[in-house]
Amino acid sequence: MPTIVTATCYRTLEKSLAYQFRNPQLLEEALRHRSFVNEHPETVGRDNERLEFLGDAVLNLVVSHVLMQTFPDMTEGDLSRTRAHMVNETYLAEVARTLSLGPCIQLGRGEAMTGGHDKPSILSDTLEAIIAAIYLDGGFQAVFDVIGNRLDFPFETVGTPAEITDYKSRLQEKLQTNGQPVPQYRVVSESGPDHDKTFTVEITLPGLNATGKGRNKKAAEQQAARKALERLAHHG
Repeated sequence: MPTIVTATCYRTLEKSLAYQFRNPQLLEEALRHRSFVNEHPETVGRDNERLEFLGDAVLNLVVSHVLMQTFPDMTEGDLSRTRAHMVNETYLAEVARTLSLGPCIQLGRGEAMTGGHDKPSILSDTLEAIIAAIYLDGGFQAVFDVIGNRLDFPFETVGTPAEITDYKSRLQEKLQTNGQPVPQYRVVSESGPDHDKTFTVEITLPGLNATGKGRNKKAAEQQAARKALERLAHHG
């Protein structure tokens, strides 16, 4: 018999998304990887690939809409580059991890044994499938609200195209090149009401530490990483 995703997973995801499905079968389908369906073709429904296809389009539409509203003077080329920076496998996988999505994905035994619950491709694809499920269940405004308010896309951190930089990746690459360990980020404080919080994050490296602030944890981490890079460059 196939392993069934627990009711706890559904409740946890709905709470994290701040969205309750009227048709829970859509969420079930969104969490069903093709490897699981291949192992249980007679006992489960279809996999999430069709929803993933739709979710990719919905996500691009919502992000494009918000960027055009937020930056009325940004050119088409800059809008495209900004969207590409925000809607990619690596970033979507990070968002999926903040939702604790991995353990809720139904995988075949082989995928599960090879770490499939934390594979960026599977996490990002499943997140897109969930976006499509919300769209089909609640319409455009529902999915617009979830993406804009709950999925932590860094709309407010975008300034100009020159500022759209993944400082965390740059810092990690620099440290790895120098044979140093991967940096660790720690939230040291939160302030403000729930709808308008400011996070302070600290990063500690050998002989160096830096802090960053932002409207969400990822923005604060990026600022801390930028400051760490600046200090590393200053110290040669």
